[in-house]
Amino acid sequence: MHVTQISLGRFHHFHLARQMERNGLLTCIWTGYPSLKLRDEEGIPKGKIRTFPWLHTPYMARGRFGLAKWLWLTREWSWLAQDTLDRHVAAHLKQATALIALSGSGLHSGAVAQRQGGYHICDRGSSHIRFQDRILREEYARFGVPFPGIDPRIIAKEEAEYQQADFITVPSEFVKKSFIEMGVPVGKLVKMVYGARLDRFKQVGEPPKDRFRVLWVGSVSLRKGFLDLLEAFASLKSPNKELLVVGSVEPEMKSLLKRRRKVEGVCFRGTVSNQELPMLYSTAHVFVLPSIEEGLSMVQGEALACGCPVIASTNTGAEDLFSDRVEGYIVPIRAPEKLRERLEQLLEDNQLRLEMSEAAKLRVKALGGWNSYGNSFTHLIKSL
Repeated sequence: MHVTQISLGRFHHFHLARQMERNGLLTCIWTGYPSLKLRDEEGIPKGKIRTFPWLHTPYMARGRFGLAKWLWLTREWSWLAQDTLDRHVAAHLKQATALIALSGSGLHSGAVAQRQGGYHICDRGSSHIRFQDRILREEYARFGVPFPGIDPRIIAKEEAEYQQADFITVPSEFVKKSFIEMGVPVGKLVKMVYGARLDRFKQVGEPPKDRFRVLWVGSVSLRKGFLDLLEAFASLKSPNKELLVVGSVEPEMKSLLKRRRKVEGVCFRGTVSNQELPMLYSTAHVFVLPSIEEGLSMVQGEALACGCPVIASTNTGAEDLFSDRVEGYIVPIRAPEKLRERLEQLLEDNQLRLEMSEAAKLRVKALGGWNSYGNSFTHLIKSL
């Protein structure tokens, strides 16, 4: 049986599509991305990439026209982009297929696939949708920021998908536990750990000797625990410290950062090209990701592949990528004092950092990149 994929954006699904093609299983992948933005997706025949860009493409560009500030419009637009892609694919399924749909995009098409003698695999990249909503509400309340909540329609649709799907694939033990906590049968859950682009990410430089460089890559948001890192960095006793922040700053963070005393040594770089990332990882002493909630952040694997030790929270999927105290450190969420302690250890013990750097490169190679992920998915499809 061949595979049909649905992913509104890119996420990890184009890595999966390359693997399905490598193993002779891919029929096509449906996406809301426009064709022009997919020209660099090598390894997938152009005829197997099907786009439905009419809602998602203008949604991605809404900020350029000043529309992102209207939250009600953003919510409606996001819902329609996701749901119409699902319905569009449902109308175009004509034969039995194993449908792998990113959660929120496969309720209607998954039902059609099952009626035609195929299967519906719901692929969830984050924690259970209700668990996610709850923990984010807690985090926004912690900093006194109003939280609009996840759209109730999306919560209802995703939970219907969890019920309908033959299997739910999740990227980490953290995500798996969130589903079990919410009452999903463990037999329905299949863990598929993401890989890293070993062809793209490798060590290409060395950290500076005249300063201690801490790296952040990702959106600057409450969800990713940026304020906890900022507090830890501010209390780090070193005159030659630097926090290099790569990524866009979310609107709620801009007001929170303005209220706080400016921390010396913090440099906001904004977004950078993928081509710049290997050098940024390679020239950092440590990469930090203290997220409150993530499925399995792929930037961790990218950093490790470049020989950069990682300090990450328990809620990032870190335990599925590396071992605490070997390639980096795994700390609790909402623990800036623990972050500071771990940063101090690497600041004061360069030999320890070098040992972790070498262990990081070996660990990523042992994980097998995306081929291992693709082989696991291929095994699941063939077992059907």
